[in-house]
Amino acid sequence: MRISQLYNIFQEYPRICTDTRTIEKDCLFFALKGPSFNGNEFAEQALAEGAKYVVIDEHKFNRDDARYICVPDVLTTLQELARFHRDQLTIPVIGITGTNGKTTTKELLLSVLSQKFKTLATRGNLNNHIGVPLSLLSLPKEAEIAIIEMGANHLHEIKQLCEIAKPTHGLITNVGKAHLEGFGSYEGVKQTKSELYAYLQEHQGVVFIQGDNPELLELAERKHIRNPITYGTSSKNTVQGGIIQTAPLIRIYWQSIDSVEQQEVQTQLTGTYNLENMLSAVSVGLHFGLSATQVNQGLINYVPTNNRSQIVQTDKNQIIADFYNANASSMSAALDNLSHIGSGRKAVILGDMFEMGEDSKMEHEILRDKAIKLQFDKLIFVGPTFYEIRDDRGAYFETVDHLIEELEQHPITEHTVLLKASRGMAFESILSVL
Repeated sequence: MRISQLYNIFQEYPRICTDTRTIEKDCLFFALKGPSFNGNEFAEQALAEGAKYVVIDEHKFNRDDARYICVPDVLTTLQELARFHRDQLTIPVIGITGTNGKTTTKELLLSVLSQKFKTLATRGNLNNHIGVPLSLLSLPKEAEIAIIEMGANHLHEIKQLCEIAKPTHGLITNVGKAHLEGFGSYEGVKQTKSELYAYLQEHQGVVFIQGDNPELLELAERKHIRNPITYGTSSKNTVQGGIIQTAPLIRIYWQSIDSVEQQEVQTQLTGTYNLENMLSAVSVGLHFGLSATQVNQGLINYVPTNNRSQIVQTDKNQIIADFYNANASSMSAALDNLSHIGSGRKAVILGDMFEMGEDSKMEHEILRDKAIKLQFDKLIFVGPTFYEIRDDRGAYFETVDHLIEELEQHPITEHTVLLKASRGMAFESILSVL
């Protein structure tokens, strides 16, 4: 079956499902495969539960039934269908990638642009070779702007995602040390992230760039980016801004080079590192013609969720819940932020960072030493890697369960507590004892 034929079916039944646990009536079920599952095995079940068609790629599961669509490769077909759908759209598509802050930036842009346009954005963190196609295929024809988050943990993945999503605008939040196992090196991270710049340059797209970030400026120069829209803290940028107050939530100011009036906004975010995420949203909003009032309202309306820069007030403590994910650069920024906010007693609970490659032990040592140097009132390190480098300058626990047992017997009270770790550490279970 040609993609154009499959697209005709998709237009009639425009819902895609890849999991039989979330089947919707009259959806198209794509039988994807993974290391521990084969979606082909669930095709019959998907039909029984309401799918209109199933797309499979193993003939032994095919049936003499028009509802079975057998293709050479289900994943490739999903990606080609998404690319075909993208080609039917004439709206701006904003691509976002980077090491830290992608999802927060995406949500800020969504909140701002929604003040004027029907804006759709990547759901959750569906930002990989499967998630980007699913995000594109969820775009209705009435959408006016799309925001597509692009994640990567291997070389050349951003290039592949750009070829599917075909962004007209884009930004890289930053470049840091994450997924080093997959990228091979920090230079590999930079090369892959800069593939967004390369695509936009080749297709005459618009680039937004943190104009005070030397690494991003270097990457933009490598890819021959001309006349980007810049944002940052220095006055040379198209949009310039800064922080007025930090505790417990940050208040910022911003000003466009085209306006003499400075704006002030009280946000619902914590973390000084979120300033550049908000300034990027200001830049994008102004570029698309929003008024200062609309931009400000979008910033004010954004409330962080999913344990990203969230303030959680318990009976005992004020928690900075920032443990959706972690890497060396985001960990360091979180420590800096805690050191700068307010007064009072402060506690740090750091968990292991995953996928750090051969430099993992060294990166954990660097972060531990930085936390010690900042002289917080309590220092707690959790996980096998931190436990391996334990010394007498902090409290170390090999598992989260061991830490919870300790906190139940010796609770922390009346502190501002930073919780930061890779998602796999399941730090949400610690909240109940804080």
